[in-house]
Amino acid sequence: MKITTNWDNKNCIFIIEGRIDTLTSGELEQAVAENTNKCETLTFDMAGVDYVSSAGIRVIIQAHQSIGKESFMLKNVPANVMELLKMTGFEKVLNFVS
Repeated sequence: MKITTNWDNKNCIFIIEGRIDTLTSGELEQAVAENTNKCETLTFDMAGVDYVSSAGIRVIIQAHQSIGKESFMLKNVPANVMELLKMTGFEKVLNFVS
């Protein structure tokens, strides 16, 4: 997995590429922990994500909880990942932007 961090003032955008799974979720979790206190909003741009496991879902939900519902967004979510979010019911909880 590769994470590129872009800043627009205090708006933090993580551009994520690859798999978010048991082996890589810790890296994303650490990036969230290191940047949450610097962000007013946090966006995960997931256009380059090809797989998310339950460990990845956990990190997404933790990021959502740590920065707050209105300040956390998912962008460019691939269809297979969106299907997983729908199956788990999290698409009703998370914010999505285009």
